[in-house]
Parts: sequence; C-alpha cells; structure tokens
Amino acid sequence: MIYEHMTGIPRFECEEYAPKSTRYCLLIPIINENKRIQEELAAAQKHGIDKLCDMIICDGGSTDGCTEAGPLISFGVNTLLTKRDLGKQGAQLRMGFWWALQRGYEGFITIDGNNKDSIEDVSKFITKLDEGFDFIQGSRFIPGGKAINTPLSRYLAVRLIHAPIISLTARHWFTDTTNAFRAHSRKYIEHPRVQPFRDIFMTYELLAYLSVRASQLGMKVCEVPVTRRYPKGEKTPTKISPIKGNWQLIKILLLNMRGKYQI
Repeated sequence: MIYEHMTGIPRFECEEYAPKSTRYCLLIPIINENKRIQEELAAAQKHGIDKLCDMIICDGGSTDGCTEAGPLISFGVNTLLTKRDLGKQGAQLRMGFWWALQRGYEGFITIDGNNKDSIEDVSKFITKLDEGFDFIQGSRFIPGGKAINTPLSRYLAVRLIHAPIISLTARHWFTDTTNAFRAHSRKYIEHPRVQPFRDIFMTYELLAYLSVRASQLGMKVCEVPVTRRYPKGEKTPTKISPIKGNWQLIKILLLNMRGKYQI
C-alpha cells in the first residue's frame, strides 16, 4: 500500500507481513545496513523480542537487498515501511510514528538498525512504558550499562558536549543523548505541544527535540541501562560524516536549545 505525501508525513510504501499483535512496537530506521540489520534481527528473535512488540522496519530507500521480504519475515518482522520522499532519519521516524499511531500502538521504542545496541534490552523499555513513563532514554553510562569499544572521540563528544547541552535544554540530566535506543509513550507523541509531524524534522532534529521536550513539559522521563558495542578493528558504522555531519549536529543542538523546534 502507498501512502501519499501529507503535511509532515513523507510519501511511503507499507508492506504488512502480519497484523498488529502487541501494545507497543519497535521502530527500526535503516538505510543500506546489509548484514548488520540481519544480525540485529536474529538477536531480537533469539531473545523473543518479536513476541514482546511488533518490529517495524522504517527504511530510507535501501538498495543493498537488506529489505527483501523473505529474510525479514523469517526474522519475525511485522511490517516494512519504505520512505519514497525527501529527508533522512527524521523523515523515517515521522513515517514510523505516524503509521504506528494509526495502527493503535500505545508506545513506540526506537533503535538503530546497525547492530550496535543490545536489542535484548527492549524489555526494560516496555517495563517503563507499563509504569507510565513517557520518555525513556537508553544509556550505556549508568549503572548496569556497558560501553564497549567506544571510539575516544565519540565518548568525549557525548560526555562533554552533547549530553550537557541536551540536559541543560531538557532541564533534566541525561547521560547518553546520542543514543537512539529509547521509548516514547503515545501520550508524549500526541501531546499538543510536541507535534513531531512537521517537515522541519528532516535529519537528526527530531531525536534532539524528543530528547528534551518531555521533561520540559513535566512528563515522566528516565534512563535505563543498555549496551552499545562498536565493532573492534572495523570502520565505525555511522551515517554522520566527520566534519559536515558533526557540525550539523552541533547546529541542531544549539537551535534546539534556543527553542527553534518548540510549539
């Protein structure tokens, strides 16, 4: 099925492999992740994540064959959404959140599709959603969390720049703010002063914005311990270029601090 472009929602295709079966869903944005997404989905299936929440792939238009239906179905993927419009991660997440709202999910967990995160920890986010939390941030830097093979530059950037700026903006201390392993309640996404379905959220703006808006509005927020593992002796899996990409991230952080994305 094809959903045409709507205000704040990119044009996308939807392939449902199974009906809705759980209260919450796991949204996984990817673009040409090849074997990494297959390894991640295999780990999810091994730990029964596909039974705890419906797994939804939010593809940005992959061309490497990683979204072929056969393997996705075998790993327990519930639905494949494929963006056919402008935008990067922010557009993929808007697509995923909007579709999941229409389908009636009560909470939305997100995780990168590059197999760096402990997908087996999805149950921790579900527990917090059940307890009534509205925004749950996964962190490798709190007790119980693990940071494995983290490049020094990444570690310093998160701890000394990104986390302090996000925390100051959010008026709540967060320790692992670049981590997209997080959860959001339906109440949060539908809050009239959040409104994530805007075309201003094209790249990484939405991650930064959703990191801070819940606590600004007095909603329930927390962190849960997770593991983030970078491959040893391999190129760091990322879509962010060293100079242009990181400068863009800093610019987004500063605009977010100034309230650029607020309603």
